[in-house]
Amino acid sequence: QVQLVESGGGLVQPGQSLRLSCAASGSIARINAMGWYRQAPGKQRENVAGITDGSSTIYSDSVKGRFTISNDNDKHTVYLQLNSLKPEDTGVYFCHAVRMVTVDGDSYPELWGQGTLVTVSS
Repeated sequence: QVQLVESGGGLVQPGQSLRLSCAASGSIARINAMGWYRQAPGKQRENVAGITDGSSTIYSDSVKGRFTISNDNDKHTVYLQLNSLKPEDTGVYFCHAVRMVTVDGDSYPELWGQGTLVTVSS
């Protein structure tokens, strides 16, 4: 069974940094793209950043210049470096994978992780 497992959330003060990780477990052959979404209390889930298996990246305007997404295709892992954190960055960060294929040929159009909580507060 394949799944996405996030780690790295926590409580930090404004201006500090965090690094989130998301690893896809299982017999993965390929993942076309991975990314991060977040959901703040009382708000809808929003796209934060994404990266393709060719390492093309995209960011939301609210995090551009502060967050950096990267990946390790061999490890089927995506990272999100969060710098200069602000209170409005608080929320549950979800990992997302698009078009995942296993070595057995099973295909998953998309997959979500359970989420990791980031709290930015003084």
